[in-house]
Amino acid sequence: MIIWLLGGLGLFLYGMKMMGDGLESAAGNKLKFILEKVTSNPISAVAVGAAVTAIIQSSSATTVMVVGFVNSGILNLVQATGIIMGANIGTTVTAFLVTFDVDAMVPILLFVGTVLVLFSRAKKRRDLAMILLGFGILLLGMETMSGAMAPLKDSQAFRTLIVEIGHRWYLGILIGLGITLLVQSSSASTGILIALTKTGSISIEVAFPIILGANIGTCITALLSSITANKTAKRAAVIHLLFNVIGTVVFLPLGPLLIQAVKIISPGSVTLEISFIHLIFNTLNTLLLLPFANVLIRLSAAIVGPEEEKPSEILDRRLLQTPSIAEGQVIKETVKMAELAKKNFQMAIDAFVSNDLAKMDEIYQNEQRINTLTEIITEFMVKLSGSDLDINEFARIGDTYHVINDIERIGDHAENIIELAEEKHRKNVAISETAKVELANIYNYTILALDTAIESYRTNDPKKALSIVQVEKRIDDLQKEYRDTHIRRLNAGQCTPLASILFLDLLSNMERVGDHSKNIADTIAHIQDEVVSA
Repeated sequence: MIIWLLGGLGLFLYGMKMMGDGLESAAGNKLKFILEKVTSNPISAVAVGAAVTAIIQSSSATTVMVVGFVNSGILNLVQATGIIMGANIGTTVTAFLVTFDVDAMVPILLFVGTVLVLFSRAKKRRDLAMILLGFGILLLGMETMSGAMAPLKDSQAFRTLIVEIGHRWYLGILIGLGITLLVQSSSASTGILIALTKTGSISIEVAFPIILGANIGTCITALLSSITANKTAKRAAVIHLLFNVIGTVVFLPLGPLLIQAVKIISPGSVTLEISFIHLIFNTLNTLLLLPFANVLIRLSAAIVGPEEEKPSEILDRRLLQTPSIAEGQVIKETVKMAELAKKNFQMAIDAFVSNDLAKMDEIYQNEQRINTLTEIITEFMVKLSGSDLDINEFARIGDTYHVINDIERIGDHAENIIELAEEKHRKNVAISETAKVELANIYNYTILALDTAIESYRTNDPKKALSIVQVEKRIDDLQKEYRDTHIRRLNAGQCTPLASILFLDLLSNMERVGDHSKNIADTIAHIQDEVVSA
């Protein structure tokens, strides 16, 4: 019986994971940027938490993801608290799915899902296959667990245990807590509970404290995940625990009222009663504690401590659990890196023209930061690419390898320019007003190219990206024109040889920044270089 129970549980968990992955992949970009909808409005945060959990079929996964977002600085604790509460509501979807009497459909789901997996290449069909096959395996796991536990209906020891749980609510909480700690999923605990209803011995009165215990047990995943995170992320995990513990303390005495309510809603069906009481408890608990979110945050500070142990990680490994959201965060961090490289370029040019090196140290520090970000983002993308990604849907990850390389090179050119500015300042080299006008002109086009590249990458806009072609061509033309006019000035004795070298080097660096900007835009619009016939 135990062996078959474990086998059924394995099928249930695997089916739930497969179905969640299929739903997540089908959601695509909608899930990718769903967290952008989260504001300080707690109601929207709850809605997002419920929606994400309904999609990925796991409140534990959502909460672990939230811990990662907090650790990365993407979410604050107010937003995280709302999402965590919503996740507890969203996780009840699984309980309802397994209550449907669709046993006869299991072989059909398995057959159709398998055929689609084997013979479909279109992404939408393969996503549908994952959903159908996952749901079929999940239901097969439920059938296996129910069949494994069928002998319990004739067991006097089991009936005695059920009577004891009915009389001692704390036993039910401990059982629910223990099972969930072992399997790391409250949905699986609820699934086992629903499977036990087939024995005819489980009543809603016995099931209610077990459900409360399972809700507390599911917090362990996020708590374990937060061990390596900063203190703010640890507080998010503690808030999850506080939410479920306080809810249990408040609603356990109200159990008889909730039980009567669900018996009215779904008379004669213990499986539906379990699903409804799970939903009602989590919804009422959210309504009760959402107005006191700040109290939970202060309590978490008292338990964990308010100070940060270490700075937030820009790309937390927990984001890898949801590749679509991880990809969105990679794009955001890459844009931030590009903006930093652009800022360095602007400050370096200003230092050269104004002969003011006040921001030289900041430029060098930013350059070190750009190099560090290049390494961090690349390492994260390698890990992300190693997960189960659809190469077509996540093509931008492959493009971003090239983008961050071009951004890093733009940072190098900014460093080259500040070195030219240092030499100009140290040797007291003068630049003519004509040269300054020329530099200002090509600089404006270079900044336009940078802005176009960054914005087209951020928005994934091919039309915007294509507009860089003429800008980059203008930069090339100006570089050639100003190089020729400057050489004429040099030959006429209007500038020194050292001033000439610095000026031409600066032109070359700006032209190269324009080239790298075009490379970035090329990843969006796939710009083809003009082929010049011989």
